[in-house]
Amino acid sequence: MGRVRTTALAGAAALGLALCLPGAAQAATVPPQPAPGYRAAEGAQRIEGGPTSADAPLVAPGQVYADTMGPGERVYRLNLDDASSAYFSAVVQPPRGAKVGYSDGLEVEIMSREGARCPNNPGRAGFGRDPVPLGAVAVRRLEEDADCQGAGVYFAKVTRTAAKDSDQSAWPVELLLLREPALTAGSAPTTAPGAWPSASPTLPGTEPVDRTGGTGFNDARALGTGVWRDGLRPGQTRFYRVPLDWGQQLGLSAELSDARMTKPYGSASNGLTVALYSPYRGLVEDKDIAYGGKQAGLTLPKTAPVAYENRFADTDAVRGVRLAGWYYVAVTLGGKVAEFTEDATPVPLTLRMEVTGGPAGAPRYEESLSAAGFGVGADDRAAARDGLTAPEAAEAAGSRSVMRVVAAAGLSAGTVLLLVLGGWLLLARRGRTA
Repeated sequence: MGRVRTTALAGAAALGLALCLPGAAQAATVPPQPAPGYRAAEGAQRIEGGPTSADAPLVAPGQVYADTMGPGERVYRLNLDDASSAYFSAVVQPPRGAKVGYSDGLEVEIMSREGARCPNNPGRAGFGRDPVPLGAVAVRRLEEDADCQGAGVYFAKVTRTAAKDSDQSAWPVELLLLREPALTAGSAPTTAPGAWPSASPTLPGTEPVDRTGGTGFNDARALGTGVWRDGLRPGQTRFYRVPLDWGQQLGLSAELSDARMTKPYGSASNGLTVALYSPYRGLVEDKDIAYGGKQAGLTLPKTAPVAYENRFADTDAVRGVRLAGWYYVAVTLGGKVAEFTEDATPVPLTLRMEVTGGPAGAPRYEESLSAAGFGVGADDRAAARDGLTAPEAAEAAGSRSVMRVVAAAGLSAGTVLLLVLGGWLLLARRGRTA
């Protein structure tokens, strides 16, 4: 008993000393760190869009640009050829806590030198209640007997709208021009696809595997068929990416588990939002539901099979799956959820994904599709299998390349050594014979 009593007193004294140490009390009440912001693309080039076409800076295909803009317009110059389709995207990144409303949003369009809006424009995206990363895309599509088909100078205009009582400060915006090569002569479809398998997806029920989503398009976590687990704090958006080859379809659901409540009850009308983006960052489909701190979930419609001719369809959801490549999934937990849950404790998120169909035969392009930033290759499938972000996948690919060089060098050195040893043995035998 004496030893127990002494140990207990010593423990209490140590605890009291720890609580009296400088900063100990503050550490116990430190507020949670804010969720990480949007991760900009590595190597993004600073640029400043012009107020008019006369001041528009040039944007080159494949290079990511970083600008800032408040409410209003910015104009950029594009040099387009007459043998490819073009996709110009803008992703605006509002700061955490910025005030936005349903009338706020982003609009992107491509115009001719004469100021005429090209067909299939503009691309639009709007906010709900939350200041989340928002992307919109403008398209110059190759098609017979349409405007904007010739080679030359075009202009891309990005417009940010904001109500009077919304945040008026300048926000970062990321710009990217992608070029899709033309198909070989006589092989390009000109009509929309017929019927396709559109039944509700049958999603897997296996044990979930941990996968932490990224902050945006540049560090989105790669996923494939399976069940994936993550966590979301109120107001946070996680990004994931899925490789879809020609002929493949994606089935997707998202579920929120019970949260740690700070009130007996609560409700956020758009508590869970899921958005699917194309390889050129255009919105394919989105859906939202209310969340009250208890189990809730939603399922997106199964995508159409990825096909070139989808671009001629009547609906955005089908037009959006026109190219093989990385498709992006953005999942947002509404900021209003913080009013009745612990902000510091992430709400458990479960994603169920199923990639079905294909891969089918790829269309015959005149140039490399992968060089243009599209398509699905072995490295992409490996990244999805291993759950890698784009920077991690690039590092892994570099390591594999180095290992191949080392292995080749080792093989060459081994071959030389064997030849030398063989020569010595031959000389030795000749010496003995002589």
